Amino acid sequence: MTQLNRESLQPDSPDPGAGSRPQLSVGLVLLDQFTLAAFSGFVDVLRLSADLGGGSRQIHTAWRVMSVDGLPRTSSAGITLEVSGGLAQDLEAFDYVAICGGNDYLNTHLPNPLRDWLQRAAKSRTRLLGICTGTFALAQAGVVGSRSVCVHWNVLDAFRARFPKTPAAVDHLFIDEGDLITCAGSTAAIDLGLYLVARHCGREKAQQAVRHMMLQGIRPGRQPQAHFYANLADIKDERVRQAAHYIEQRMDSLPTLDAIARYVGLGRRQLTRAFQQSLGLSPMEFQRSLRVEYGGWLLVNSHSSITQIAMDCGFSDGAHFSREFRARFGVCPRQYQRQERSG
Repeated sequence: MTQLNRESLQPDSPDPGAGSRPQLSVGLVLLDQFTLAAFSGFVDVLRLSADLGGGSRQIHTAWRVMSVDGLPRTSSAGITLEVSGGLAQDLEAFDYVAICGGNDYLNTHLPNPLRDWLQRAAKSRTRLLGICTGTFALAQAGVVGSRSVCVHWNVLDAFRARFPKTPAAVDHLFIDEGDLITCAGSTAAIDLGLYLVARHCGREKAQQAVRHMMLQGIRPGRQPQAHFYANLADIKDERVRQAAHYIEQRMDSLPTLDAIARYVGLGRRQLTRAFQQSLGLSPMEFQRSLRVEYGGWLLVNSHSSITQIAMDCGFSDGAHFSREFRARFGVCPRQYQRQERSG
């Protein structure tokens, strides 16, 4: 396990000549097994917007990293991070409080101190951020209400099973409900950070971070997540749901029918019958439909060639992809791309 010391992570003190409170201040709470990419990407946006030249002084933006008990937290990557302390009592110091989750989202126990603190933050009108699976903790604390939330496509079924009354979506990178903003995690946390910096510090400061991070630009929250996901909310057969999830997870290394059947403990024919009854498709037809849907997303949201997109989606060549795509959408990939981008 790698240990990072506090000195290597804490920025220099704010410039005493700055004279005023930073335009944007965020308190971040690390949960067990938090996702390092989402947390670090979000914080680095704040850091690179805080000062000129990447100096890291908390002038224009400020951040404080906390945990429930003030002790270090270990990320899902096994890297342990020091924190500034326990849950802050001076909530008025923050424009936002961010809950950074990760691989511990299936844990149904939310520490009472965190629950009470989040409820106090909500009552004091401190705006809340759910980063990655931190949204699970916000829902557990009862501070989401009827608001819509954004979750990563990989955990949508788990979220809906736990919180069936909370509208959850994967067709955004993040969703802003005014006093609650939730994001899918991973690189979407960078986009959320840029969104907040642009709002509070101006677009120039956000672009400063974009240049330092060598990004292509700022993605809007309404941009859909890369779509490896099929909506199975109405499918009652748990075996089909498990098999579909397995296929989604293996988009880059397509499983055979035998492998899928073994994964859910069925024979090939049993699995095929179950899929036909639930979806009207065979497992392999379902797999192809996901690949074509993903290809459609890439056509609109990436700059890759059609041949490269075909290969990335698991097709043997561009012609094979084009045939399947036309059968699904009624137009060729190039025409679809022009229509969607012009619309």
